[in-house]
Amino acid sequence: MAENAGGSNAEEKGTASAMTRCYENYILVDVGANLTNKKYSRDLDSVIQRAKDAGVHPHDAKSWEEPETPQELESIASNPECVAIGECGLDYNRDFSDPDTQRSVFHKQVELACRLNKPLIIHERGAQSDVLEVLSHYTNRLPSVLIHCFTGTAEEGQIYLNEGFYLGITGYLCKDKSDSGVRQLLEGGQAPLERILVETDAPFMYPNTRASKLPSRVKDALTERSMTFLHRYCTFQRNEPCALPAIVEMVAAFMQSTPEEVALATAFSALKLFGLNQ
Repeated sequence: MAENAGGSNAEEKGTASAMTRCYENYILVDVGANLTNKKYSRDLDSVIQRAKDAGVHPHDAKSWEEPETPQELESIASNPECVAIGECGLDYNRDFSDPDTQRSVFHKQVELACRLNKPLIIHERGAQSDVLEVLSHYTNRLPSVLIHCFTGTAEEGQIYLNEGFYLGITGYLCKDKSDSGVRQLLEGGQAPLERILVETDAPFMYPNTRASKLPSRVKDALTERSMTFLHRYCTFQRNEPCALPAIVEMVAAFMQSTPEEVALATAFSALKLFGLNQ
């Protein structure tokens, strides 16, 4: 599981993503949860146990210092337990670091992913053209790419899909506009199931299944089991990985598929992406 957009954390086996079969036979992989976030400092063991019970296992560019940061990052990323580089990327909506610094650090992180041949997990907000420009320098070497927590327009999503990238889908579905963004990609069949991964981005991106923008047919597709985990343990202030079944069920409803099919397909893609099936 990854954290720190614009920064440089590597996802690890066992925490980045893992899977188990839950009571309803979903197979779930959460490809993005920030379990080192301080909001879990008091009860992380319980958070992880709830994730297992639900069928899931579970901007700092300006702080980059030469040569210490890249040396430490490569040392960690070279470990076989580390299965991806990220999340890293560009965020022009929140200028925690100036764009020039972000691009400079992003280049170094992409270079590391290419050198180690490990998947790249990208955070992007309001910076698609610059993300693609940076990646264009590594066309013949670029490993697999996941666009973490995609919240852009359907057109932007299509551009990423045309590049062969994966899209990470979160609880943002609950507040997305159906005529312009993630929902359109799912409902219109533009996003093939094999290019979708699911994630909670916990403790962020709480899936507000009571939202007025969420179609009634999608709400009706949510099961009592998934709602029990979501409403009992998750809040706007602290989302948890155990919310993932609800996200899978919403994705399935938008795609007119079954949650079992979505869970299995996204889990298979995650295992393949991160090399967890070897």
